[in-house]
This record gives sequence, structure tokens and C-alpha cells, in this order.
Amino acid sequence: MSAGLLALVFVVMIAGVAGSFLPVIPGAPLIVLGALIYSIATDFQPVGAWRLVVLAGLAALAYVLDYLSGALGTRKLGGSRWAMFGAIAGGLVGLFFGPFGILIGPILGAVGVELIYRKDVRIALKSGTGAVLGVFLGVIAKLSISVMMVGLFAFWVFRG
Repeated sequence: MSAGLLALVFVVMIAGVAGSFLPVIPGAPLIVLGALIYSIATDFQPVGAWRLVVLAGLAALAYVLDYLSGALGTRKLGGSRWAMFGAIAGGLVGLFFGPFGILIGPILGAVGVELIYRKDVRIALKSGTGAVLGVFLGVIAKLSISVMMVGLFAFWVFRG
């Protein structure tokens, strides 16, 4: 394998790591794409199909955590189940409004639904704070998983 192709793979993967906290870039899928490019170029040696499945599973976990983190943060700070659903719905609606919609959607969803459900501004803002903390912790989780994915890939490629 040429050094240029390996450099391209790592550039794609580093972009994937950056995508774990920059909502414009599809983080974990880029890491999987980089591993797939490498695998195809090396006839799936040493990164074979099962290792690609492991990376894809970690990418899926990163996305699940990303979408649920706002809801879990909302619930942790005392938000109702309805506010949790509002955070999830807000995150899904936020997808259609670009990068900031993805970040703001869960917060607005949690606060809005809590205002409708409990009609208490203080509780609604507390739910929104939980959504903010959840989104922040979700970004940290995505970053951690992304770094772990690149680390696994590097271990598989350079271990010997």
C-alpha cells in the first residue's frame, strides 16, 4: 500500500474525529469509510470484514448516544418523560435545520414540551439545562468513540 493512500485514509479518519464535535461533518461514518478504503486497497488485510463490522457498530453506537443524550440529560435533571420525547423529537426536527438545529433542537423540544405538559417555566428551563448537558456529554461520548475507532484501526494496521 502506498504512503499516499495511507495518508488519505488518515486524513479521512481525522476529519471523522473532527466530525464528532463539528455537526457539519458526518464523524463516525467517515472513519468507517476510511477503514473501508484501506481494506479494499489491501484486499481486506489486516482490516477484514469483521473488523469493519466492529467499526460500523461503534459508529452506530455513537449516533444512538448522540440522539439519546439530550433526552437522557433532560430526564436526569427532573424532566418528564414527555420532555424526553420532546428532546428526541427536537433533535430529529433539528436535522432539517443544519448544524445548529441538531444542537438546539433537543433543547427547544425539551423546554417546549415541558411547558405544554407541566406549564411551569422553572421546570421547563431545568429540563432544557438537562438537554444542554446531555448534548454536551453526547458530544464527548462521540469524540471518545471516534478516537477509539481510529485507535483500533491504527492498532490493527501497525501492530506488527
